[in-house]
Amino acid sequence: MRRLLRWLVFLGIIGLAVFWFVTRPDYLDPDQFAGPTGDAARGEVIFAATGCASCHADDAATGAEKLVLSGGQKFPSPFGTFVAPNVSSDANQGIGGWSQMDFANAVMRGVSPGGQHYFPAFPWTTYNKMAPADVVDLWAYMQTLPASDVASLPHEVSFPFNIRRSLGGWKFLFENRDWVLTDVPNDQLERGRYLVEATGHCGECHTPRNALGGPDRSRWLAGAPNPAGKGTIPNITPAKLTWSEGDIVEYLTSGFTPEFDTAGGHMVPVIENTAKLPAEDRAAIAAYLKAVPAVE
Repeated sequence: MRRLLRWLVFLGIIGLAVFWFVTRPDYLDPDQFAGPTGDAARGEVIFAATGCASCHADDAATGAEKLVLSGGQKFPSPFGTFVAPNVSSDANQGIGGWSQMDFANAVMRGVSPGGQHYFPAFPWTTYNKMAPADVVDLWAYMQTLPASDVASLPHEVSFPFNIRRSLGGWKFLFENRDWVLTDVPNDQLERGRYLVEATGHCGECHTPRNALGGPDRSRWLAGAPNPAGKGTIPNITPAKLTWSEGDIVEYLTSGFTPEFDTAGGHMVPVIENTAKLPAEDRAAIAAYLKAVPAVE
């Protein structure tokens, strides 16, 4: 019995050590971000592409108020309700006291300045493929936005999903830094892939997930249940999205569909963002959506 207990203790220690190693935070190489300071003008375009205001501005904000990233929007899911934090330039309640590397690790690795894992409700799972230069430019632009001293609200997530360390295990199982569309024979398609897979985070909503919230990349953009429990998010692969590239560009510009309908729900702020992109970027997104594998 003593020998068995010793073995159980030993195996427990080994298991804990493996768990601690696997779930440790993964930080970026600072050398990737060594160089000139960011360009805020370019960062403004990246801000639109990444859709930061769609989640981090007050959900009732309009016009210039959308640049006050005080947080507070709630996003229900099967795991609880996630609440967008204050990411304004305020040094105390926002991220104004962060360094550029703090910001980069948050955006591309899902790790807070204090070493905690962020929930994948924050789409670092997409942003992990962003170019470091774009992250630096985004940081430069966000520092020019208004500060807000509104305190961030806690997430409404219960045990065991509120154990931050376990999110390292989620990353180990489900985070993927590879491109979904590997065949990009021209610059337009490569740009479209970058906008959809690295900044626009379309797959976060339009791709189905497993029971633990891991995306099913074999059914990329094939539609999914709405995390809030109401309705479904549509399939936007060529199997269902039969619009022409011009139709898609118009939708991303004005919100009008070929059927004379208009965008609704969460697509409204998405289109507010895509409408701010250069016309060639909207065309690149359309080309990408026509090129992805059709999934019935």
